[in-house]
Amino acid sequence: MFGLGKPRSNFGKWIDRKGLKQQWISNKSGVSHGTISQLAINDDRVPTYRNAQKIIKALREVDPSVKADQFWDL
Repeated sequence: MFGLGKPRSNFGKWIDRKGLKQQWISNKSGVSHGTISQLAINDDRVPTYRNAQKIIKALREVDPSVKADQFWDL
């Protein structure tokens, strides 16, 4: 549990530590806010390969060393 008592995935915990907003990631990546939200809550949820690429590209604006395998097994 993190923040307001909501469960968080590894991805969700990482974006919380970096102080990123889910809406910012959605806007930068072009992936729907609902998908970003589900990925931030559920560790069992895995994005498509293409969506993972888009998300990681957006996250690299904040942390150039971030990799998809930190969050998901693609």
